[in-house]
Amino acid sequence: MSPLVRIGRHRDVLALTLDRPDRLNAAPPEMFDELTAALGALDGARAVLIAGAGRGFCSGADVAGGASGADDPGTTIGAALTRSYNPAMLAIAALPVPVVSAVRGPAAGIGCSLALAADFCVASDTAYFLQAFVNIGLVPDGGASWMLPRLIGRARAAEMMLLGERVPAAKALDWGMIHRVVADADLDEQALALASRLAAGPAATGMIRRQLHEAATLDYAGALEAEAVNQRTARETADGAEGGAAFLQKRAPVFRGV
Repeated sequence: MSPLVRIGRHRDVLALTLDRPDRLNAAPPEMFDELTAALGALDGARAVLIAGAGRGFCSGADVAGGASGADDPGTTIGAALTRSYNPAMLAIAALPVPVVSAVRGPAAGIGCSLALAADFCVASDTAYFLQAFVNIGLVPDGGASWMLPRLIGRARAAEMMLLGERVPAAKALDWGMIHRVVADADLDEQALALASRLAAGPAATGMIRRQLHEAATLDYAGALEAEAVNQRTARETADGAEGGAAFLQKRAPVFRGV
């Protein structure tokens, strides 16, 4: 079986491309297994870029490809989430480096969750985001019910999940759900440029990412303490020393990610 995720490298950026363009990158469990494995082998990469081959980012889980079965579809969908889809989402959340997603065409179902799990979602003007589970009698998954209210508020999350209608890229940007909308022809270049910029950042970049994730569950006092711990750690890195020296010398810092 051919790989479902194409792995590339652009200097310090690990580029992962969902590679089923004939199916708009509909994702069988094996695709997310491959994502998890690739994310576990950064090999020095300082940022990750996730994209989809062809006209779409990801049209959702591939039910026909193994995400459900005829005998007991409910049990099989749950097993696929537990075994394959959820571990990939958790792997993204646990990464010590920032993540950019590049979205054109549909980001639906688990594909929507995958796109929005990135720290920066860059969308082309052809992109749309969709939580259509209600239309087929199912519930959102891939962390959408946790993620969307925090990104866009409960009312807009309810609109997406209970009405099951497309949210075009321009509307997603207006809602604060994504980072940027660009012309379709510029998407790959713009997303890689952003990932490359993040990859050139200091070791503290990963700590900032972790703080943002932890802040969703910490109280105020806990967030203050986490900041203090991370600040001490960041100051002791080579990049922390370089940042201080560059400031005093009035020059641009050169970070190495350590």
